[in-house]
Amino acid sequence: MLRRTGVRYKFFEMGKLNVRIHELEFKNPVTVASGTFGFGLEMSEFFNLSLLGGIFVKGLTVKNREGNDYPRMAETASGMLNSVGLQNKGIDYFRDFIYPKIKDFDTHIIANINGSTIEEYVEVAEKLNDLDRVTAVELNISCPNVREGGLHFGISCPSAIAVTKAVRRACNKTLIVKLSPNVTDIAEIAMAVEGAGADSLSLINTLLGMAVNAETRKPVLSTVTGGLSGPAIKPVALRMVWKVYKAVKIPLFGIGGIMNATDAIEFILAGSSAVQVGTANFIDPLISLKIIKGIEEYLDRHGIESVTELIGGLEA
Repeated sequence: MLRRTGVRYKFFEMGKLNVRIHELEFKNPVTVASGTFGFGLEMSEFFNLSLLGGIFVKGLTVKNREGNDYPRMAETASGMLNSVGLQNKGIDYFRDFIYPKIKDFDTHIIANINGSTIEEYVEVAEKLNDLDRVTAVELNISCPNVREGGLHFGISCPSAIAVTKAVRRACNKTLIVKLSPNVTDIAEIAMAVEGAGADSLSLINTLLGMAVNAETRKPVLSTVTGGLSGPAIKPVALRMVWKVYKAVKIPLFGIGGIMNATDAIEFILAGSSAVQVGTANFIDPLISLKIIKGIEEYLDRHGIESVTELIGGLEA
């Protein structure tokens, strides 16, 4: 039983909630999105992290990154903008100081990796290979490719294929590719990275947006534009998950404005095998547990034996 915050949770009914992503068995379909949950250490004060299906840890790069100048976050109608800029202390710091503290969490630990060149992605992936408790790698292809004038790896099939193939060769873990929604046809990119060796896909990453201060006549964010997340992007994310589900054979993680169990179930019906909870973590640290409980109650209410029966069950 969980008592740390005055809220009590039992361990959920495992068989009903189990889902499979490639070769990995998840105890339930609810995970937390990279960049919204730190490395898990910060949230372990609130609840037992073993109740989660998995933790996508804060994004990792080859070397220390200070991130973008402040202000780099802004609240918007039904969501938020962020341009944190992948602030982290680098993969070596993660290996030496963070991993020893999180390796005993009884849940899947998934490393989100980033780079400005293919070689940087490969280096980070290789340094994760011997960390047994990191069970999967999430390849973020929404990063700017410095050799292509800053264009993101994920906006064209050739660059998405190139980075996925390179990391696939270097990585001995389940490979999840995180797709950008800022493209003409996300299904085309999805099929391309599936062919290049992806075992699973995460979608969607944030939508590009901006905020303006009318009084100062200046952008709110120091970088002018940033990534929009939260409930505002949910209809777009659902549409993209549904479209990609029909185009590929590999399992999907649905992301985008999931604030409650109903949102999560909608993503599963659209084709997600599992979901990632992001912006909602900033509002309620216990939201993921409430979503797991809500999914379990939905299954009981409808007489459904397994959450897997819902995957792609949208009648459209």
